[in-house]
Amino acid sequence: MIAIVDYGRGNLFSVQKAFAFLGAEARITDSHKEIEKADKVVLPGVGAFGDCMDTLSKTGLVPVLHEAAKSKPFLGICLGLQLLFEGSEENPGVRGLGIFKGMVKKINAPELKIPHMGWNNIFARDGMQLLKNLPERPYVYFVHSYHAVPDDQSLVIAWTEYGEKVTAAVGNGFVWATQFHPEKSGEVGMQILRNFVML
Repeated sequence: MIAIVDYGRGNLFSVQKAFAFLGAEARITDSHKEIEKADKVVLPGVGAFGDCMDTLSKTGLVPVLHEAAKSKPFLGICLGLQLLFEGSEENPGVRGLGIFKGMVKKINAPELKIPHMGWNNIFARDGMQLLKNLPERPYVYFVHSYHAVPDDQSLVIAWTEYGEKVTAAVGNGFVWATQFHPEKSGEVGMQILRNFVML
């Protein structure tokens, strides 16, 4: 069973529907026990970094997510990627989950519209399980103003160009995450979710 973490933020039902289309059992849940027992965990997210971390802290989900990230396939989506890092320029002083070292920074694209919204192609590192069986430079759907800048750049498994090199996906060990929305990215996104189901 895939647990889709419900903390009041994110496109929960569209993510669940995408997994259902793939024949995977996915439950939207805020239950600590269900998340602990799940085979895989998905952390979606939309909105402000600080608000989401505040909600996760109040619900007691932070230690549950830390344990899940150590022991089972874990997928962050959109803000769910950013929350994996230590903090964000969006809300200075607010601590992220800190599963990955590094900060989330505003996209530096003065000549382009922010938020970055729409379809962009990504450049994927070879050999990444989450991104296998994709066409060359596939297009995916983004909605964001900030992106992760890991201390260890080897965590970046895909990037796009939008005024600068922008982190599109990260991964290490059990933990994977996409800045774009796979559930809104057509067949490319479905293949990425299929890859996650097969981990």
